[in-house]
Amino acid sequence: MLSQELQKSLQDLQLDPAYVEDLAKRTIAEDLDGGEDLTTVSTIPAAHTSIAEFRARKAGTVAGVVVAAAVLEVCGITDYEIDLRDGSHVEEGQKILTARGETQKLLLAERTALNFMGRLSGIATLTQRWVMDIKGTNAKIRDTRKTTPLLRELEKFAVRMGGGVNHRMSLSDAALIKDNHIVAAGGIKEAVEAVRAKYPDLPIEVEVDTLEQLAEIVDSAADLVLLDNMNLEQTRAAVAIAAGRVKLESSGGLTLENAGAYAATGVDYLAVGALTHSAPVLDIGLDLKNGK
Repeated sequence: MLSQELQKSLQDLQLDPAYVEDLAKRTIAEDLDGGEDLTTVSTIPAAHTSIAEFRARKAGTVAGVVVAAAVLEVCGITDYEIDLRDGSHVEEGQKILTARGETQKLLLAERTALNFMGRLSGIATLTQRWVMDIKGTNAKIRDTRKTTPLLRELEKFAVRMGGGVNHRMSLSDAALIKDNHIVAAGGIKEAVEAVRAKYPDLPIEVEVDTLEQLAEIVDSAADLVLLDNMNLEQTRAAVAIAAGRVKLESSGGLTLENAGAYAATGVDYLAVGALTHSAPVLDIGLDLKNGK
């Protein structure tokens, strides 16, 4: 069981402590594969203790510190200090987390803790770059469901730590009517009306490929329209057609180089799948000190 303090920290960040604890246990079990850390138990006495410092090798935005803390606790390390909180900017060489305890346990936790922090900090760092590139506009950077299977809660958390906002967490949170739904339902209006009839209070987003489709549904029951692969000229025209009657989200063809231009058109969101499916890992390492 994770400590009460850590459980509260996870809850404050909108993370489920039971999910994080289970994930930490399963990843450590994967690393051991039913055995033990052969190298560590052969070279380091059980009574040996150390101080472990997690430090950034590159500058970025930190995420996953509380997840690393959960890994430490699962491995039997309860004496640790969080030096930089999730969502903080970190400079190269700066300390993020300090842990003290049996060296064997610290080394057992090392790779799993670093995997989580590196992956999640990479997502947060990339998200922060997108957020800064559209600064001064009213648009928000939003993620997608293009996440690593079973890691969605953590990866969407990392997006929030980078200053982005989350799209739906699951298929049951909101309706997103896409081209295949439209074909099967017999048309855009038919699809929207079918969802609204079955789920009157559910948020509805509709994907459109053309300005004609947008004009057809701008006054429908949809809450938001996703503009799929529209260029800047089409996006500006879409904003004019919508005229504030429905929120708009740009998706497809977005890059860090053109994000500012798209945000300046007046759309409400930029949907960026790359935040979670293509973020490079932030290089973080662990150094042992004062071994005894």
